Amino acid sequence: MQDQTTSLSADKPAVQPGAPVELDEGPSSVSPQTAIQACLLLLASLTIAYVAADIILPLVLAFVLKLLFQPVMRQLERFRLPRSIAALLMIFVFFGLFVGLGAAVAGPATEWATRLPDALPRLQERLSFLNQPIQTFQSFMQQIGAGGGANVDILGAAFRGTQHFASGFFETILILYFLLVSGDTFLRRMVEILPRFSDKRQVVTLSQQIEENISIYLATITVMNALVGLATALTMWATGLGDPVLWGVVAFALNFVPIMGPFFGVALFAFAGLLQFDTILAASLPAGLYLVIHLIEGEIVTPMLLAKRFTLNPVLIILALIFWFWLWGAPGAILAVPMLAILKIICDGVGPLNNIGRFLEA
Repeated sequence: MQDQTTSLSADKPAVQPGAPVELDEGPSSVSPQTAIQACLLLLASLTIAYVAADIILPLVLAFVLKLLFQPVMRQLERFRLPRSIAALLMIFVFFGLFVGLGAAVAGPATEWATRLPDALPRLQERLSFLNQPIQTFQSFMQQIGAGGGANVDILGAAFRGTQHFASGFFETILILYFLLVSGDTFLRRMVEILPRFSDKRQVVTLSQQIEENISIYLATITVMNALVGLATALTMWATGLGDPVLWGVVAFALNFVPIMGPFFGVALFAFAGLLQFDTILAASLPAGLYLVIHLIEGEIVTPMLLAKRFTLNPVLIILALIFWFWLWGAPGAILAVPMLAILKIICDGVGPLNNIGRFLEA
């Protein structure tokens, strides 16, 4: 390729025959001791993240939310609004919306959950070729429902793996508030501590790149997921599935998990269609339309907006989703891609880590 060829500059002398040639090897290689220490540090960090998930997860979530809210905070500061008031306003709006959506979908979700034990026999008749899996699932539902008479807490069973996130809700709000109020305090202190000017400039540049790129990524993804949720809600209302707010919130939340979230959403909408409609064609319509919405957003719109800024390897994205979901549940799956993007930005900005950044590229 042309960008990989070596050319002689006019101001450099020609290389004499037999003379040694100096090659530009790029970033210096890392010593084995440094690599071993880095691996040990990585293993220790992952162990701490697993053991102390109740503390680490709210910290990471608050840091990512801080990156999302920081541009809005800067805009509010231009109106001479105190940082403490602006931080309270941001937290109130965000978590108020979060709690409001949760309360709005709790009723419809519980109603769908209570319909499952009675609807499974009818579903079994339609899908006779899946008798054995449905019987297994039905026995599982009866065990959860304690005989089928009580309300089935499907939401509690589905989100049992996210108990770290639920238990750290207040901690996330508290840490996020002080991070927003502190602003660039930690960055200024780090710049003051570093001895060399080049290190100070590198830290400031990295901080600006992380904040800018991750903020744009999170804002773009949030807006696109909200549009997907709105389109899904209108589509489910038009198809007669009912509870458009519930399905819109479900589509909005699932779209934060790349690849795996929409895949699970197609299966969920197919299952809901089978419970709601009598014919296979009508039952498959919600899942099919949701898949079309996801393909338009995931394959056309979002890549056009983010392709120039984020080029992460899709295989590594899948591995990160699986790993962080195993470690932290659903919040870990949501945070997997932002954390991977932050890692790539840091590796691209630090010379010895440039090769890792190239490895993370698509």
